[in-house]
Amino acid sequence: MRAEAMGEPGLRWIAALDTSMAHLEEGWDARFGAVLRGGSESLVAEATLADGRGAVVKLGLPAYGDLSGEARVYRLAAGRGYAKLLAWDPSVNALLLERLGAPLREASPTTESQLAALCRTLEDAWTALPDAEGLMTGAEKARWLKDFIEEKWSALGRPCERATRDRALSFAEEREDAFTPADAVLVHGDAHAENALLAPSLPGGRFKFVDPDGLHAEKACDLAVPMREYSAELLAGDTERLARERCETLAAATDVDATAIWQWGYMERVSTGLTMLDIGMREEGLESLAVADRLRAVDTRS
Repeated sequence: MRAEAMGEPGLRWIAALDTSMAHLEEGWDARFGAVLRGGSESLVAEATLADGRGAVVKLGLPAYGDLSGEARVYRLAAGRGYAKLLAWDPSVNALLLERLGAPLREASPTTESQLAALCRTLEDAWTALPDAEGLMTGAEKARWLKDFIEEKWSALGRPCERATRDRALSFAEEREDAFTPADAVLVHGDAHAENALLAPSLPGGRFKFVDPDGLHAEKACDLAVPMREYSAELLAGDTERLARERCETLAAATDVDATAIWQWGYMERVSTGLTMLDIGMREEGLESLAVADRLRAVDTRS
């Protein structure tokens, strides 16, 4: 268990878990059930409310940041494209959310169907905001990615071509300069097929997002995530053609500029590859960077 690996803070969190859960059950008039899979930085469990509605409780682990940022995103979204926030208790770092169904990766069998569902869900979720509402902006995210890529590329022994790194850095500078608050929306920040869950309350097999990072950024920032995914498929075929087709599909489905999608996707691909290497996911990390090497010279403006 990750909490045990954290040492003393994690052990204290485990020791207080029964007390924390009892506090939440009383405060929210709920009863908690089975622990759900997939919570790497939190404990996630089923809940039943006093009126019989199903819900989910998410209790954050120490040292992984509090859940107040997620609570802010859920409040801003107000159930549009995101799980509905039912309650938030900062005293024990816990959220109570509407219960959703299976993740998109299980519910939709093909990459094409997953991309289509992600685009539909993002269009539900993108909400115009009068200002950043305390969220990281797209400019700040681009700058963060630039700094992260520079640092990790050197620290990890230069695991991809220098020109690949430089391409990602140049795209980060372009997206930072391109940021305009008037064009920014509420962005999930990690909109992949495990973070989109089937929403029984919506017709037509639609999905809602969970586990948001939360940004105030251009829409292309969210479409970077499906661009960085499915590396094995890209490597198995004509990588450039398949990547271009994916970018064009996302752009057409959402009416978002393809060049912006490509640039955000490339930055995310390089940074994600470096992250995977950093946490020991060597095969996946090298796959992601191999795709970036192949796509380095692509000019989406042509």
